[in-house]
This record gives sequence, structure tokens and C-alpha cells, in this order.
Amino acid sequence: MPPTAAEPREPHPTLSWRAGLLVLVVTAAALVGSRQVVLALADVELPALAYFALAAGLGYGPMVAAAFWVSRRHGLGRLSDDLGWRFRPLDLVWGPVVWLSSYIGTVSAALLITAFDVPFTSNADGLQDLEGHRGAVVGLVLTAVVVAPIVEELVFRGVLLRAFASRLPAWAAVAAQAVCFGLAHFDPSRGRGNVGLLLVLTTVGAVFGAAAWIFRRIAPTVIAHALLNGVAMLALFLLD
Repeated sequence: MPPTAAEPREPHPTLSWRAGLLVLVVTAAALVGSRQVVLALADVELPALAYFALAAGLGYGPMVAAAFWVSRRHGLGRLSDDLGWRFRPLDLVWGPVVWLSSYIGTVSAALLITAFDVPFTSNADGLQDLEGHRGAVVGLVLTAVVVAPIVEELVFRGVLLRAFASRLPAWAAVAAQAVCFGLAHFDPSRGRGNVGLLLVLTTVGAVFGAAAWIFRRIAPTVIAHALLNGVAMLALFLLD
């Protein structure tokens, strides 16, 4: 459980802001590039494992490498200490709590989008077209539910949150990494539809960032992230 108000809080760990900037650039390029490659190869009918390897390798391989580099170059060389990669049994409870909080946040953002007629295009648009390509679907689902939660939490709530915290107060560090999380999902092909999507994903990033700050570790947000993506995939392919 997070410390109570009566307990002294340990200082939140920080990392070099220069390292954070490098990881941010690597992340943006890898996420955008890998998604386009997988979609472009959907009609090739590759095995599911091939799609999974492409999405995970091209998209998240560089991000993992960058996170390990930051840990070794700017930390102690241990992900548990440098990026908060620690798990406690209660995280199985806190993870769903964080997920529910993020879900409430997305609903609130959706209400604002509707009320102010903000352009919105889902980052899942077009994936329904892959329903006839089982390999691509399986690869994308595995990537979204297993790989993405681990790697994106390592990068955004592990590296970037701590990098921003070296220069900014807590609320600003949480907000900055949340904006980066939203922008990393920007796709020029969506045009103005990116505005609403970035609002939703920035809200999710803020909830996850606040949780990672409170707990001083990212296991709860990894679990929450997996639940969020899993429910989205379920709705996309089973309830459409």
C-alpha cells in the first residue's frame, strides 16, 4: 500500500533530463514506424508470430534498449531501482483500481470531446479491417495486451516521469510525461482527429503517472495498462 500521510515520504527517484529526451525521440519514431509496417504487411498473410515479432521488435525493441541504456548509463544498472520495476502482491489489487481510475478519466475526456465537438479519431480505427487476417489480429492483440503495457510503462512512467522530475515539481512532471504519452500516439493520417485522441490518451497518461508517483513503482500501472488495452481490444473485435 502507498505510505499514509503520517509516514515520511522517500524522495521520488530522478534521472537525467537529457536521457529522457533521447528516450522520447526513440519512442516516437519506433511506435509510429512499427504500426505502419504491420498494417502495410497485413495482406501478406504472415504467421501470427511474424506479426507479433514485427510489432514488438520494431516498435518496442528500440524502446527497451533505450530504457536499459538509461538504467546503465544514468542509474544503478537495476531496473527495480532506476525505473521502479518492482512488484508486490497488492499490486494485483492496485492495478485494477488504477485501471478503473483511468477508465473514469477517459469517460470524462470523452464527455468533453462530445460537449465541445472536438475532432476525434480512435487509434484503433482501421484495425477492424484486419478481422480476416488472423495472424495480424493475434499479433496486434498480443502486442497491445502484453508487450505495450510493460514497455510503455518502463518508458513513460519509468524513464520520462523520473527525467522530468529532475527539473520539475511533481504535478508538472506527471503532466509532462502524460502529454508525451499522448503525443507518442500521434498519426498524421488522422488529421484533426488526433486532437480528441491526444486528449483521451493524455488523461490516461496523467492517471498512470500519478499512480506511479504515489507508489514509487510501475507494477500497478503495467497491470492497469494491460486491462485498459485488453478491454479495448475485446470491444473492438468482439462487440463491433
